[in-house]
Amino acid sequence: MLKEAVKKKLHEGTVIPAHPLALTKERRLEEAGQRALTRYYIDAGVGGIAVGVHTTQFEIRDPEINLYQQVLSLAIEETKNANIPAGFIKIAGICGPTEQAISEATFSKGIGYDLGLLSMGGLNHLSEEDLLERAEKVADIIPIFGFYLQPAVGGRIFSYEFWERFASIPNVYAIKIAPFDRYCSIDVVRAVCHSPRNEEIALYTGNDDNIINDLLTTFEFPVGNKVVEKKIVGGLLGHWSIWTKRVVETFEEIKTVRDQESIPKKLLTLGQQITDANAAIFDSRNSFKGSIAGINEILARQGLLQGNWCLVDREVLSPGQAEELDRIYTSYPHLHDDEFVKENLSKWLSK
Repeated sequence: MLKEAVKKKLHEGTVIPAHPLALTKERRLEEAGQRALTRYYIDAGVGGIAVGVHTTQFEIRDPEINLYQQVLSLAIEETKNANIPAGFIKIAGICGPTEQAISEATFSKGIGYDLGLLSMGGLNHLSEEDLLERAEKVADIIPIFGFYLQPAVGGRIFSYEFWERFASIPNVYAIKIAPFDRYCSIDVVRAVCHSPRNEEIALYTGNDDNIINDLLTTFEFPVGNKVVEKKIVGGLLGHWSIWTKRVVETFEEIKTVRDQESIPKKLLTLGQQITDANAAIFDSRNSFKGSIAGINEILARQGLLQGNWCLVDREVLSPGQAEELDRIYTSYPHLHDDEFVKENLSKWLSK
């Protein structure tokens, strides 16, 4: 069962960054930087963190790298050392075949994670029925945060019926909607609205290309003889792992206006600017090949990481991506939190 304080925070909606991985030039874990990132997110005012997810690099699970347990443990240590509220949401990334997913769920639950973000990526050989059975087994161990991952980075398209059945699994408490596709995103919301567990499941955006619109929209669907409304209440995003202080401030502004009849035009304009920035950071023009390197490059420019290195050699900035990052830095200075990082960096990097 999910702790009540965590469940309350989850349904209120909050900012949850997908935690990156700090590496040395030799591609070994840089522990001081890893701890600094967690401290940065906590001080920025986030409501939770997600560790061991795509942004943390799935390769941490490879036997020759073997960083999964260490990276998840470091984040837990930092949350224990910090003055976080009881509802702070600790999410562990869980992926792979059923046996691996069960092992990761058991470890994560044992060290204090509240939910498992269950990826279906890399399992195209399994049917939807197989994946639902896998989800049920993992849900027996840890509360589940479902994850609709976009095909460009290893996900796949699921049927409406899949999400309808997924939403009916006891111990599923949230779904991250990240197919980068409006039709697929609506499938998830509609399926949850038709589920008897509708009020038990919180929806979070992972659509880094449409963040603001997702958070401002009230979805409506006829269900039986009534109309059911559902909001995407927060976000669990790789994009939110950078410039996070400004993200939290923007999210708080969104929460104050999203129930109003009229939405300030400036927020829609801001949404367009964020999408433009995300295109550069996530390297959309090159099928997202430089997405993790792009995140790491921003953090390196701020001093939070030593460099933009990733665990595999092919994960690098694409040709022209650095120039695109220069462009968005110049075009949208109001999006970054460089001053906040500069003021606190030495504290975060201290032992």
